[in-house]
Amino acid sequence: MHSSWYYILSFVVAFVFVYGSVPYIRKVAMRLGFVDRPNPRKIHKEPIPLLGGLPLYAGFVLTAGIFGDGGKTFWGIAAGGLLIFSIGVIDDYYKTRGKDFKAWPKFIMQILAAIILVAFGVSIGGISLPFHHTFYTFPLWLSALTTILWVVAITNMMNFLDGVDGLASGLAAISATTLFFIALLKGQPSMAVFAVVLIGCALGFLRHNFHPARIFMGDAGATFLGYVLAAIAVGGAFKSATLVSLVVPVLALGVPILDTTWVIIRRFRENRPIYVADKGHTFHMLMKSGLSQVQTVAFLYLLGICFSLASIVVLLVVR
Repeated sequence: MHSSWYYILSFVVAFVFVYGSVPYIRKVAMRLGFVDRPNPRKIHKEPIPLLGGLPLYAGFVLTAGIFGDGGKTFWGIAAGGLLIFSIGVIDDYYKTRGKDFKAWPKFIMQILAAIILVAFGVSIGGISLPFHHTFYTFPLWLSALTTILWVVAITNMMNFLDGVDGLASGLAAISATTLFFIALLKGQPSMAVFAVVLIGCALGFLRHNFHPARIFMGDAGATFLGYVLAAIAVGGAFKSATLVSLVVPVLALGVPILDTTWVIIRRFRENRPIYVADKGHTFHMLMKSGLSQVQTVAFLYLLGICFSLASIVVLLVVR
């Protein structure tokens, strides 16, 4: 296991890199006209730079490359994350032109990125059955399928939450903090390093993204955060998990999962496509009830913390 100073240093380097690079990226985005333009579905009223995913991706890969073990998990996240980031930038470019990018190319790239993780050995290998003390190893097809479903789902769920200033980056930091403690409890130092680096990146960005936001992370940033969180959960919380402790990573990512579940149910009931964005997410409902952006984000932060604490309690009880 690494010393506490090692984790602190990796956090500080990630935080300083992202925090310090965002103003420069913001200037470049403004100069290029790479901005998110207001429309009836969006909350902001002025064009906002939309290149925040770049410092998030670069900050994570560089810092994790320095402080991580340089193993297959890192390279799987870096390679798959590049696909996620790249297709996200294309999607964001369409937004800067007031157009919508089709959903299926993003979905295909997300599946490919998840397959890359599996190819690099980051997969849900099986579960320990309760009362039998035996580990059931998934056949290769089931291991790959469950991993791909999990990664693609969490990648999109985090993106769904990127609709209010500071919400996605703050919740990513909360979830990553939970996964950090889970990795420590399970004796997984490499996953702990990835988690703490992600915390630093998310908080470094949050300083510029909290209301009133001066830059947006866009699809490139939000989907990358979700992708890394999903990968850390697979490499950490899901490793040698018991049937009961499978709820641990689910609770750790409770807010995006809860929000997406609600959105899917509502859109099914209204016979509307799942992938078409609207103003029916939980944060939209909270703001319609009278809460300000800051109050809405604070409430969902608190809910995320509650989910995270519950996940750690479950782990401590069943481990």
